[in-house]
Amino acid sequence: MDLCVQPEEGRRKRLLLADMDSTIIACECLDELADFAGRKAEVAAITERAMRGELEFEGALRERVAMLAGLPESQLERAYAERVRLNPGARTFVRTLAASGAHCVLVSGGFDFFTRRVAIQAGFHEDRANRFVVEDGHLTGAVEDPILGREAKLATLVSEADRLGVDLSQTAAIGDGANDLAMIEAAGLGLAYRAKPVVAAQADAQIDHADLTAALYFMGFSEAEFVRD
Repeated sequence: MDLCVQPEEGRRKRLLLADMDSTIIACECLDELADFAGRKAEVAAITERAMRGELEFEGALRERVAMLAGLPESQLERAYAERVRLNPGARTFVRTLAASGAHCVLVSGGFDFFTRRVAIQAGFHEDRANRFVVEDGHLTGAVEDPILGREAKLATLVSEADRLGVDLSQTAAIGDGANDLAMIEAAGLGLAYRAKPVVAAQADAQIDHADLTAALYFMGFSEAEFVRD
């Protein structure tokens, strides 16, 4: 059973920030791209350690992307088409919040090729992510600066709340890895979804059993209010 004990007042939020990989979607995009480059085991091992907070995010990201040097840019589309799937309840979660008037932002330490598509698929208003450096139709193995990581996710939460004129108590953030922790701790409702232990220990609530619509119940929505396809 997933539980979220909180005051009745102020449960509905006006701003959502959500991580993408292993939160809104069921995979880690870099790991899947690495599979096409024959480096999945190496990249996935670094991903796991970074998400557990054992490695500094920026360095771990650069190391993993360097292993993709020379990969044709066309493999990005292949990875999206073959490997990227929304997690159960993701589209209902985002679209229901958006229909209630909340602003929904997909914010990822991954890459904008994927966030642009996932944001449309799930119903986010906007997305923020990193960018691959591409030359002559191939990944160079580099990432454009500045890198979007833990502190950038927190900064996005704060700046978007300020832009919308809402208090941080009226915000929600959800993620699974260590680079999500700062925004999860700062948000009015910080949620850990199938999260690493370091994240689950600090979040306001965990979703370990139900799908992402559990977050809607936590925010005071009834099933009759869910926006479904």
